[in-house]
Amino acid sequence: MAPLILVNVVVIVGPSIAAVYYSFTNWDGISAAHWTGLANFRRLLHDGEFRTGLEHNLEWTAMFLTVPIAMGLLGAFLLSQIKRFRLLFRTIFFIPYVIASVVNAFIWQIILDPQQGIGSQLQRIDIGWLNGVAFFGDVNLALPAVAFVDNWHFWGFLVVLFLAAMQSIPTELYEAQRVDGGGRWAEFWHVTLPGIRPTLVFVVVIVTIWSFLTFDYVYIITQGGPGGATDTAATLLYRTMFSYNEAGYAASMGLALALVSVVVTLAYAYVKRRGWDV
Repeated sequence: MAPLILVNVVVIVGPSIAAVYYSFTNWDGISAAHWTGLANFRRLLHDGEFRTGLEHNLEWTAMFLTVPIAMGLLGAFLLSQIKRFRLLFRTIFFIPYVIASVVNAFIWQIILDPQQGIGSQLQRIDIGWLNGVAFFGDVNLALPAVAFVDNWHFWGFLVVLFLAAMQSIPTELYEAQRVDGGGRWAEFWHVTLPGIRPTLVFVVVIVTIWSFLTFDYVYIITQGGPGGATDTAATLLYRTMFSYNEAGYAASMGLALALVSVVVTLAYAYVKRRGWDV
């Protein structure tokens, strides 16, 4: 275990401790750091850009706690009802998740391009309501559009996760529900959901944490634009560090995001202690 522990200390524990220290300093990432105490955190409390980024994170969280989870539950439940080609469908759903985010983002940038994308192609058959729509260039559409791309890549992972949980539910429970006269909806509501509740609670936790750390698709597609309409706390942290050279202030942002993860994790521990995920 010693080599693995050493790797974790070098790449996780060490940088984490360093980030906590630098969050209390004025540091440009190169020269010597100067201790400033809580100055970075006082600045953070009054930083309108960071507050806006957190609001976008909350919107992102709301979208990903509903749409992909609902799609994942539906897809997994439908797959659980079939006997043939289940592995094939599961593989098809999972393929977008294993494709690199850069490739996924590039594909959808082409598809949703306002001049040469799907809108202009549909215009040729007189379906013109998408023609010229700048999904990633409109301040009202940019964040939902990026979330749509991320959801397209992500929901297949949830299908596979939920399907694995559903396959562990005893078939006798479904048979008993059918004897009681319940249909597909009754089976899903009274058997499937209670049977996968631990997995569902876990998914809610990790989706919440990931939503506050979301970075890759936003940065690749819009870099936080247009006009900050898709800025999240993570993209703002990256820009503060590498564009503004304010490493100490960026570290304080990272610490604030880490505290969000801690709060969510503690809430999950409370749920487990109360037995709500059983």
